[in-house]
Amino acid sequence: MSTAHQPPANSPVYRYWVLVGMVSIAGFSQGMLLPVLAVMLEGTGISSSANGLNAAALYIGIILISPFIEAPVRKYGYKPVILTGLVLVFTSLLLFPVWQTFWFWFMLRIVVGIADNLIHFSTQVWISTTSPREVRGRQLAIYGLAFGLGFGIGPMMTRLLAFHEALPFLIASAVSLIAFLFMLRLRNEYPASDFETASKLGTIHRYKQVVRLAWFALLPGFAYGYMEASLHGNYPVYAMRMGMDLSFVTLFLLPGFVFGSLLTQLPLGMLSDRLGRSRVLMGIMGTGSVLFFFMSFVEASQWMLFTLFALSGMLLGSSFSLGIAYLADLVPASLLPTGNVMTAVLFAVGSMTGPVVGGVLIEWVGQGAIYYSISLMLLLMFSAGVVFHLTLPNKEAKAV
Repeated sequence: MSTAHQPPANSPVYRYWVLVGMVSIAGFSQGMLLPVLAVMLEGTGISSSANGLNAAALYIGIILISPFIEAPVRKYGYKPVILTGLVLVFTSLLLFPVWQTFWFWFMLRIVVGIADNLIHFSTQVWISTTSPREVRGRQLAIYGLAFGLGFGIGPMMTRLLAFHEALPFLIASAVSLIAFLFMLRLRNEYPASDFETASKLGTIHRYKQVVRLAWFALLPGFAYGYMEASLHGNYPVYAMRMGMDLSFVTLFLLPGFVFGSLLTQLPLGMLSDRLGRSRVLMGIMGTGSVLFFFMSFVEASQWMLFTLFALSGMLLGSSFSLGIAYLADLVPASLLPTGNVMTAVLFAVGSMTGPVVGGVLIEWVGQGAIYYSISLMLLLMFSAGVVFHLTLPNKEAKAV
């Protein structure tokens, strides 16, 4: 049956935009959860390092499910896996206000992490394997833009805590239900047959192949996770400790970073299609390192700090989607699910490392700790990119 005569639920355009819309709602739930729970835990008098440990639970869930995520996608297709993730998110969000204790929230965050990985792995592989290479950067940039839009709105839910502590969770669960309803109309699809061939290879062999071909393309996942969790999990606590205006942080600074990325997701994706993704990735990481370093010197000026946050978001908010696009350029389709699993694991490791390191540094270093932590991490990522680019034997691979 030709695409022109397919019903809307079967068309590639409909599928793409449903996945984009769905991931924006998933981003909203995730963006809400980090700062809202951080503020609520800080209000109970818990230490910043323990607060960071609780935030890390979400990413423990991502790591726990990662070794088992390829098989159900191959066997059952993308849609059932995404729907399962949405059901888990919806249920967990409803349970958060029921019992406000550290370890109960810790376990719920693990479940949300498992659900997030089910959703994001399936949508990333589905989009990246069905996008033509010449527009892959643009299509994944729009995907990243949609997630960033939802994630940027999420922190604003901290304002609703003043009305009722359950309100942010009820709203987030409602939008997850909306995503579920949209996904029901989408026709299920399965990975390409050559994924089965790759699955017969040993797991360690597949991982080694991805690392050999595209190790740098995996690192933006770590970098984005480190930044995202540090800013949304640590920064509200840091602001409270430093006597900053929490309303300004949640309504302007954190959304400023995310909404800054919305302005440049698509242009940077298109630029990477033309100039090469490795060059664009190195450029944004090097410049981002400098911007975060200078934030500690302008903290006294709210609007100077906001400007640097927005500029950093404009550069670095695209790092994850650019990394996924670069990965799809460098590895064969049969290894792309494995690469996406490894990216998810590194994202989780970065997301766990960021809040824990940030929480410790807030207590040990104090002023400027978060900025220095992110700046140094980005500098290391930039250096890794230089090494990878210089050692690539294939000139064509250097150009993408």
